[in-house]
Formats: sequence, structure tokens, C-alpha cells
Amino acid sequence: MLLSNITQSMTGGVPLSVNFDSPEDYFVFIFQILFATTTVLVAGTVVVGILFTRALRIQNRFIFMLNTSICDTLVGFSVYYLGLFDVQEGYPSRNGTYNVLPSLLGVNILTFLFAQFDRYFAVCHPFIYSRFITRPFVIGVNLYCWVYNAAHLLARNVLPLSKAIQLYVFSIVFFQLIVLTKVVMTIKLYVIARFQVERDPPSAEKENKKESLRIIIFVVISFLVLWSPSFVNIVIRFVLGRGLTFGNEATNLFAIMARFNAVCTPAVYLWGSPALRDATMRTLWGRLCTRCKKR
Repeated sequence: MLLSNITQSMTGGVPLSVNFDSPEDYFVFIFQILFATTTVLVAGTVVVGILFTRALRIQNRFIFMLNTSICDTLVGFSVYYLGLFDVQEGYPSRNGTYNVLPSLLGVNILTFLFAQFDRYFAVCHPFIYSRFITRPFVIGVNLYCWVYNAAHLLARNVLPLSKAIQLYVFSIVFFQLIVLTKVVMTIKLYVIARFQVERDPPSAEKENKKESLRIIIFVVISFLVLWSPSFVNIVIRFVLGRGLTFGNEATNLFAIMARFNAVCTPAVYLWGSPALRDATMRTLWGRLCTRCKKR
């Protein structure tokens, strides 16, 4: 008898994502557990490191990192449900969460876009940046990402199904514009990092600029590479009526790739920022692991 059916009949709840009839089922289930745990640990480490280090909290670029890392941590927790149980989000939905958990990726989409503009003005227009782009303004921008996402999600759940699907299609078109803007801004930031910043005299400010530009460029590129297959498949399904379909979220390869951003993004933060690595060692891992603290 299938283990998922046993679980459903005994608890009356949502069945598991796989039937455990083959080695592949065990692989998928174990992978989802490891994936969720890794995401929570890596992204949560960045959240703790920034929250408990004032020198990082007062810098605008780390506020954007904090916002995306909080979202990534929630994505990691969501995998414990989306990856381990028989869930299908979207239209049609099965055992879904009213698209609440998948919508977390939307917060990161907007945050990355604003972070790119933040780095552009910080490097190319430092006078305007220091005068108008204050810490409360940046915090407000990050809060706006959550408010907009929540409002869009509420509208999709309140409207009739036909109108909700239309709104979903509109959000796909809107995402195309965001992707195009991201590509243009990534090229622009690369040119700035390659030519303009390199001409500056050696200083700590120059290194901070190079570090911040390097991080945002790598983050956006990885985000676009991992998210694009899912986005293209969604467009093909809605426009042409074709595309690939999957049994549930646990076996949806494109959705897994999109959620993999929740691991890559904080990992890039830790790789690209020595200050953040030191902060996480001092505030979290140094306290939990004496050997790590000595190193």
C-alpha cells in the first residue's frame, strides 16, 4: 500500500509528496528535507548576522540583504510543506496555500530591482544618494515590497477565478518588464564596476563599492538563470496551452530551481562580504561552535 495513502487515511490530512514505490521517491523526499534545512540555516545565518551587528544594519545595502534573507528563510520553511506533501500551487491548485508561499519569491524580485537602483545611485551619483537615499527611505522601500506583494496576493484570492487568472497573467507581463530592467541594470552595473570604479584611487570606499557591485551582479545573474526556466514554462502554458506539467511541487523541477535562489542568494552574500562573514561568526557560529570561534 502506498505510504502517502496510509498517511492520508490515518490522519485525514494532506498526503505525502511521493509514494515511496521506487528509489527515486526516497531521493526526492530526502532531497527536499536537506534542501529546506540548508536554506533555513544559510539564509537564517545572514539574518542573524545583520540583525545583531549595528555596523551592518546602518548600511543601506545590508538592509536589502536582510530583506531578501528574511524572505529566503521563509522560503526554506515553506519547502517543508511544499516539498514534503502533495501540494500543487497555481491554477488549478491542490492542497495549496492560496499562493502565499510561492509569492515569497515576488518579494525578492522587487527587492533585487530596488537594490540595483540603490547601488547605481550610490556609485554614480553619491551626492544625490547621500542626501536623499536615507536609511528610513530604504527601510520604507523594503516594506513596500512586502505590502505590494501582499496586496497583489489578496486581490488574486478575493477576485473571481476568471479575474484572478487575468491578474496572474498581468503579473507575468509585469515580470517581463522587471526582467528586462534587471538585465539592463546588470549590464550598467558591470560597466560601472569594470571601468568607473577601477579608476578611483585605492581606498576603503573603493573596496566597498567593488564589493557591493560584485555581490548584486552575481545575485541578479543567478536569480535570472534559476528563475527563467520556470517563467518561460508558465508563459508557454498560458499562451500556447503547452509546456511541461508536474505532479506536485516536490517534483516540479522548474519550481525547485526557482526556490534554489533562496540558497544561492545568501551564499553569495557570505562569499562576497568579509564583514558579513565575520559578523555571522561572531554573533552566531562563534557562540555555537568553539572551534569556529578560534579559527
